This record gives sequence, C-alpha cells and structure tokens, in this order.
Amino acid sequence: MQEIWIIGLGQFGSSAYRRLSETVPKRHFVLVDPVKENLLKFNGPAITLRVSDGVEFLESNLTSGRNPDWIIPALPIHLAAEWILVHLGAAGLKRIVLPSEIETRIPNPIRGSDGNIYASHADFRCPEDCDEPRDICTVTRKLRKQNMFELLGNLDIAPFRALNIQSHQLGPGIGGYRPDQLFDLMEKVKQARGAILVSTACRCHGVITGLERMSAKSNRTPDSS
Repeated sequence: MQEIWIIGLGQFGSSAYRRLSETVPKRHFVLVDPVKENLLKFNGPAITLRVSDGVEFLESNLTSGRNPDWIIPALPIHLAAEWILVHLGAAGLKRIVLPSEIETRIPNPIRGSDGNIYASHADFRCPEDCDEPRDICTVTRKLRKQNMFELLGNLDIAPFRALNIQSHQLGPGIGGYRPDQLFDLMEKVKQARGAILVSTACRCHGVITGLERMSAKSNRTPDSS
C-alpha cells in the first residue's frame, strides 16, 4: 500500500488529503500538524495522525530504512531546507542572506520575511486544481518558457552553488517529492563548500533559501536569523 506523508494540515494540506484519498483508495496517509485540533478533523483506518512540528517529524522519522512513497510539504516554510539545517546542525550549516541579483534573474520574485525568495511564472492567483500541463499555462494557455525547477537549479550566481529538488504533480494542484530526492539533496549539500542556493520548485513556482556549508575547522558563529 502506498504511503503518503502530508506535512501541515492547513487549507492546502487538508485539500491534498481529501483529493488524494478519493482518487486512489489503497493509500495510507500520515497526517502531521503541530495543532491537535487540525488533525481531529480527519479519521479513518487508512490514517495515522501525528501531533508534531513538521521539521522535527521529518528529522525523527525519515530514515533510509523507513521511507514513505511521497512527502507533501504543506506548511509555510521551506521544508527541505529547514530539515537539512536541523539535520546538519549549527556546526555544519548556517542560513545566509540571498543576493539581490536573484530577483533580477527569476520571474515575479517576492522576498519573504523568513529571508527566502519565492518565484512564480504567474502574476495572478493560480487555480487550486491546476494540473500543471507540461508546456503551457492552464490559465493563459501560453507556452511556458522554462520549467521553474530547471531555472532555479541552474542559477549561476557566483559564488553560490544552485541545488534544486523538483516537486512532482501527484494530483491537480498537489505537489510532492520522494524521500530519495531529499537524501540526494542532503548529500549534495554535504559535499558543497561555501554558499548554496537550495530550492524546491515545480514547473511554475519555487522557493529559494540561502545556506552556507561550514568547514570542519570553521569556528564562525551561525546567523540566528
């Protein structure tokens, strides 16, 4: 039976569960949210409810010996980047400010209060049930110039190294990635030296976090931001 972890049970996570549970019955869902009341809306034999911070849940439960089929990040943080920060710890990695040059290189950039930069091919609100066509926009019907995961994965802004994890379409308006993608990203971050642009993106949207890999001999103090 396919297992899917949905991290965050706000509007997006709740909608993702309802849609996926209706389309294919032979799936087991692990629903994760720090607010117990959000989880109590759901019940059934194919559900496991976990009251937990999403990053802490991944760090405690995601191992090479126990993998779900898919992870759906549905919380207002960059889950992949935050998990790597926790996993490698303050001695191995720190968050850094993203260069302003990025905002001239990506479409419709928004710099969030968390320091991340969000990019989108759309300057409008996308439909919740977008099925992410391969070549065209669902709304405008115009050709997409480049997949966002390719654009962010190839940002050549020295001295940063760009590393991207692609979010795959699991259903209309629902994106997720496999655990192997997270482990592969982790290994690439471990091998990197210096500044890194870590991003998660589907064909149309993406988020970028600035990280810096610390050398084993470094004694610098990581940023608290």
